[in-house]
Amino acid sequence: MENINLDELTAEQTNFMLILHSGNARSNVIQALREYRAGNPEEADNLLEQAEEELKVAHKIHFKMVQQEASGEKVEFALLLMHAEDHLMSTLSMKELVRELLDLFKEKNL
Repeated sequence: MENINLDELTAEQTNFMLILHSGNARSNVIQALREYRAGNPEEADNLLEQAEEELKVAHKIHFKMVQQEASGEKVEFALLLMHAEDHLMSTLSMKELVRELLDLFKEKNL
């Protein structure tokens, strides 16, 4: 991950970075399920690992935002931030569900 300096970004840019990386992860998670269904379990695992890497970046951005606010710096609250947070949290839930499904499918030889 490139070193992201949130001080150099506007609140809007930071929110879009969060959406970008969680969106990339979401795409990888969905594609992992499709690859497994197509008979490519190794590619499915690879895509889930790529999703994890994107989520690590999103987490770092989110953590820096929390640190800023905890240090007394005002974090601008906007609909875009709510959307970014929602995107991140739903992607995390989706990733966990797909990982469990793929493990179940492998266990049952499906």
